[in-house]
Amino acid sequence: MRTTLDLPEELLREAMKTAHIQTKTKVIITALEELIRKCKISEIKNYKGKVDLDIDLNSVRGRQCPF
Repeated sequence: MRTTLDLPEELLREAMKTAHIQTKTKVIITALEELIRKCKISEIKNYKGKVDLDIDLNSVRGRQCPF
């Protein structure tokens, strides 16, 4: 999809340099993908301590209890 954007040139150059990306399109796509990834991680963190998994990690990993 073609879109016209008015972006600060210095910000775009810095992002391209920092990420070692050669094209403006690729740096914007990468930034959008990273934003989505971070938001999904943030949503997953909301479940911390709320999901009770009754899993015996020793048996899952094939470990034998020495006791």
